[in-house]
Amino acid sequence: MRRIINQFSLRTNILLNRGSLEALKKVSGTKALIVADAIIDELGYLDKVKSYLMDAGIISSVFVDVKPDPDTKVIAAGIKMYETIQPDVVVAIGGGSAIDAAKGIFYSVAKMNNHALKKPYFIAIPSTSGTGSEVTDFSVITADEQKVVIVDEYLSPDLAILDSTCISSVPQKVLVDTGLDVLTHATEAYVAKNATDFTDALAEKAIKIIFEHLPILFNDCQADDSRDRVHNASCLSGIAFNNAGLGIVHSLSHAMGARFHIPHGRCNALLLEEVIAYNANLKGTADNEAAKKYAQLAELLHLPARTVREGVVSYLDAITQLKKQLSIENKLSQLGINEADFMKTITEMSEAALLDRCTPTNPIEPTKEALEKIYQNSY
Repeated sequence: MRRIINQFSLRTNILLNRGSLEALKKVSGTKALIVADAIIDELGYLDKVKSYLMDAGIISSVFVDVKPDPDTKVIAAGIKMYETIQPDVVVAIGGGSAIDAAKGIFYSVAKMNNHALKKPYFIAIPSTSGTGSEVTDFSVITADEQKVVIVDEYLSPDLAILDSTCISSVPQKVLVDTGLDVLTHATEAYVAKNATDFTDALAEKAIKIIFEHLPILFNDCQADDSRDRVHNASCLSGIAFNNAGLGIVHSLSHAMGARFHIPHGRCNALLLEEVIAYNANLKGTADNEAAKKYAQLAELLHLPARTVREGVVSYLDAITQLKKQLSIENKLSQLGINEADFMKTITEMSEAALLDRCTPTNPIEPTKEALEKIYQNSY
């Protein structure tokens, strides 16, 4: 039997802890394009970034037209500014949408020029603890009401700055949505086809942090230690899934999020349990490799796991209890999605999910019918 050769790489330097934003004062370059959203501007972080870059002798131009789930119109507007400025530094500050937009902008410029231009030094500063985009090769762009996942090493940031003061003003609802996105990233990476001991270690740590610190942060958004830890967990899970891959929670979420405009993290949270049950074959023998790994996560959290089935059920129960603690809905129907509208789009969404870039690394190769059933059960 031929042995599969896995690879683990981290192309991004990471600075962490409060105050690390000041590292921008030492960046080398002459012209920067800062990609952000309007909220970052309102909170004053944009002025900080511009000031620190000025200290480094870098002149900044700002693109703040980023919206949630950036689409091709946003990318086109960003390309126009990029080509006018010709920056040698790109700084993305904001949630996953800002970082994904920045990636989409300079990646599109590179493709238009057949990669003849030198890649700008790319700095990602997350202002939410969720996507892990600050350390990944992934970018998600909306085109024709479908979320398109781009995966390319060229998209990897050169530097990620994890300064948790940048998330100190994030609303509770966003903290919850993004925190559950972290849990989904780590859980999917843990059972993904390309998982290794290296990615497992990162995923395990991220999962432990989320279960311990996200409820604390939910009850006290200013809990500095928990804010630091959840911010780090987001990055850990990002490194894990960037190397191991993701699965059909994300595939289904991408398709449904583009259609019904549900926050990505919440969408993941409401699909996660059904996907775990499917991957573990919980209605059957529950003894495949995915089931065994979910059971290992139960053991990690000191939950009952005397058998593989018991371990899977314990991990599912832990997720359910966590969602209750965080006041998360149980079913997609509770988000106000019209049942008739949802049911008539299930086939279309399942077909899109089947073709999603996250599907090939799911531990079980799904059928369209299986994806439709997951949607129906989740609703």
